[in-house]
Amino acid sequence: MPERLTEMLMDTWTPLIILWITVLPSIYMAPMNQSQVLPSGSSTGLKRLNEEQRVLHRSKRGWVWNQMFVLEEFSGPEPILVGRLHTDLDPGSSKIKYILSGDGAGTIFVINDKTGDIHAMKRLDREEKAEYTLTAQAVDRDTNQPLEPPSEFIIKVQDINDNAPEFVEGPYHATVPEMSLVGTFVTKVTATDADDPVYGNSAKLVYSILEGQPYFSIEPHTAIIKTALPNMDREAKEEYFVVIQAKDMGGHMGGLSGTTTVTITLSDVNDNPPKFAQSLYHFSVMEDVALGEPIGRVKANDLDIGENAKSSYDIIEGDGMDIFEITTDAQTQDGIIRVRKPLDFETKKSYTLKVEAANIHIDPRFLSGGPFKDTATVKIVVEDADEPPVFSSPTYLLEVHENAALNSVLGQVTAHDPDVSSSPIRFSIDRHTDLERQFNINAEDGKITLATPLDRETSTWHNITIVATETRNHSQVSRVPVAIKVLDVNDNAPEFASEHEAFLCENGKPGQVIQIVSAVDKDDPKNGHYFLYSLLPEMVNNPNFTIKKNEDNTLSILAKHSGFSRQKQEVYLLPIVISDGGTPPMSSTGTLTIRVCGCSSDGTVTSCNAEAYVLPIGLSMGALIAILACIILLL
Repeated sequence: MPERLTEMLMDTWTPLIILWITVLPSIYMAPMNQSQVLPSGSSTGLKRLNEEQRVLHRSKRGWVWNQMFVLEEFSGPEPILVGRLHTDLDPGSSKIKYILSGDGAGTIFVINDKTGDIHAMKRLDREEKAEYTLTAQAVDRDTNQPLEPPSEFIIKVQDINDNAPEFVEGPYHATVPEMSLVGTFVTKVTATDADDPVYGNSAKLVYSILEGQPYFSIEPHTAIIKTALPNMDREAKEEYFVVIQAKDMGGHMGGLSGTTTVTITLSDVNDNPPKFAQSLYHFSVMEDVALGEPIGRVKANDLDIGENAKSSYDIIEGDGMDIFEITTDAQTQDGIIRVRKPLDFETKKSYTLKVEAANIHIDPRFLSGGPFKDTATVKIVVEDADEPPVFSSPTYLLEVHENAALNSVLGQVTAHDPDVSSSPIRFSIDRHTDLERQFNINAEDGKITLATPLDRETSTWHNITIVATETRNHSQVSRVPVAIKVLDVNDNAPEFASEHEAFLCENGKPGQVIQIVSAVDKDDPKNGHYFLYSLLPEMVNNPNFTIKKNEDNTLSILAKHSGFSRQKQEVYLLPIVISDGGTPPMSSTGTLTIRVCGCSSDGTVTSCNAEAYVLPIGLSMGALIAILACIILLL
């Protein structure tokens, strides 16, 4: 760097430096320019250039400084003369002493205290420090008393082109869609130059492409990179390596330069249709394949990637459109053919399908390039399999009356071997479904018979499983459920729903309802239950109670008279006959216990005794005890 700088300075700046050094005393220290003159503070000071200046400073005069300049990076055999301080108070004698203080005073900048000459003692770098603020003062050499008020001035370091442009953010990466038009924006790069952007062209940058043409271009001043060729195809080349140069001095000879790289990747667009790897596919499948099982895969390749390569598959023609379906594997983008309905080799041995693959995401810009779809033919051969027996029905429902005779036939199941060989079938009952062995089946013809009596009131339904097995291949087995419903017959007599005990108040009234009773029947007639109630024949004309059938199939017990007395009789037993009216009719007799109780005026029972009286006999408890005592004595 020092050698290059020295060479550059010698070639470019030597005349200027010589001129600068030559005129420095007059430029900076001589009173040729108001902005570069240090006026005197006394009447014997430096003369003014015009009268107006004297008028402005007549009341108070002091130092007036602007700026001095020194060239950066310059080093010669002698210190560089920056400028000179001088006052007209100095008649040329050695009475005046010049003092310099501030930034770099005494180290970087040294003043000759007699002549006022300021020299730069070190090589300066504007990029490290662009300016220095110093204070100048003239004092009496003997007394050190100030002759002029101190004044502040600035020494600016003048720039030279000693810094090359740099791409701080590089290297760069950018993407642009493939098939973009010429002039499509790609990215923008930025270089920086540490030199002074105001002074000269040291920081004026011009950009150019060293590598990457003719595919891309760069705008020289904005550094915007654009496409330069149309229809760049990602499938042909995906990545480009571009070298960008930034040169200062406006790009002229002698300027410094820096480079960076830009890796440009073409992003994908959907400009390619899917294409089947082959036009005809062959698959074979066993006829007993499970529904939903895949039987083969087809593949439509797409040169695009990502979303642009995704395709959907459909069956658009063929004799198996309702038998097969095709779906898309999201991971591999294969078309998976599956079975939708059962196959039967004996019915149809082959199928021909036409499948289509179509892109899901279509880019309208490329529709003119043709349809983004493709078709292929798929031939599927069904192969014979040793199938198990097939029942004539998927389920069977049999009905039998609960009083059916043992060994009577309840029904029949049938099955056949669908294979061409047609093996004979043997039937059996899965005894896990008939633990009590209530049913049997004929192994040859499948007739189901009754093995034990049935009772609908115990179990209305029986569910068994019938097994059909091929005699030539015992591994070929089929099963079918058989539901047996037991039908009702009238084999149960009705009876009271619960044991009833009625309470009759001594102060009860004739016709008063003593109790309402209901009946139940374990049978289940089709039209529902209808009960008939009656008293025993010998009780039809009993003087105490009567019965009345209600519309809701219940029975009301009524008192015939009033004046019942516990002292006379405390308990009455009333037998009642209940009949169901079925075929054949079934009946039973239930006895209602009626107690005579003491009641309050509002009919609330207050006290009752547990003494029974049998109405048909008409004996009191005392009489019964006397008879019993006589029997004991006789024994």
